[in-house]
Amino acid sequence: MDIVSSIIKLLFGSKADKDRKQIEPYVKKITEIYPSIKALSNDELRAHSAGLMKKIADFIAADEAHIVELKAKLELPETTLSEKEKISKEIDTTTKRIDEKIEQILDEILPEAFAIMKDTARRFTQNETVEVTANDFDRNLAASKDFVTIEGDKAIYATHWLAGGNDLKWEMIHYDVQLFGGVVLHKGKISEMATGEGKTLVATLPVFLNALAHKGVHVVTVNDYLARRDSEWMGPMYQFHGLSVECIDNYRPNSAERRKAYEANITFGTNNEFGFDYLRDNMSIQAKELVQKKHHFAIVDEVDSVLIDDARTPLIISGPVPKGDDQMFNEYRSNVEKVVQAQRR
Repeated sequence: MDIVSSIIKLLFGSKADKDRKQIEPYVKKITEIYPSIKALSNDELRAHSAGLMKKIADFIAADEAHIVELKAKLELPETTLSEKEKISKEIDTTTKRIDEKIEQILDEILPEAFAIMKDTARRFTQNETVEVTANDFDRNLAASKDFVTIEGDKAIYATHWLAGGNDLKWEMIHYDVQLFGGVVLHKGKISEMATGEGKTLVATLPVFLNALAHKGVHVVTVNDYLARRDSEWMGPMYQFHGLSVECIDNYRPNSAERRKAYEANITFGTNNEFGFDYLRDNMSIQAKELVQKKHHFAIVDEVDSVLIDDARTPLIISGPVPKGDDQMFNEYRSNVEKVVQAQRR
């Protein structure tokens, strides 16, 4: 059997070889476009990332407007039940088309987005501060974060900040192997890396790319310390480009603050908190009680631990009992039995 396997690999190549051949063209494009990105000024770099956001928004604008029109029709009192069903199906179809379009456009802009994030890391590594023309996002950020200061019409980003209780200097630039890993993650596959090989840095690439669509990105970690630390450590890389960053573990469940955290472009949190929020949302009676929005893209850190080890312990949640032992069991029992018997027949 080993001989047969060796012959097959010799003739057709291994699975790893095939996967590598699919990813390498992306890395080549990134390295080709990188010199032009590196030549941009700080303001031009940010303008380039804003241009990518606009490109995505323009690509799906017609479908987004169509969904708004359909939802307005859905709320009209004269809309019949059959019409509502038809409209709902059309909304689902259009939503699916938007997702497919986003996937398509993200694949096109991937080399530019990855090159932007790599050069952002380089500028923060090689400079004591990074100065740009201040916008409203910078001014609001400076009001709550110490690493941004406003001086006249300039926003000055420090290249060190508190993360996980430690003052850390940004000193990481993506190597080609990390660009490779970033493409793998964006494609929805697992990227295996040893401790110290820069897993957290690799994640900045697909997180940034998918956040450009403004549909929300979730970064799932195994414990609340890592969730808070990574949101503080990687956050400035995204915030420099006008993307909001939050961590759900900083806020109590069902709170307005946690709901706002889910509205951020990039949301960090632990797998259990994401899971329990999902369960609580499914128990909600009114739409305003929901905290999560439509799921778009997620990256799972320590995926073997989260999806295998932790998955052995199910998340269980129950709602409040409104009347103690009085659950009207006897009142409804006969009707339920009739329904069950009718189904069996």
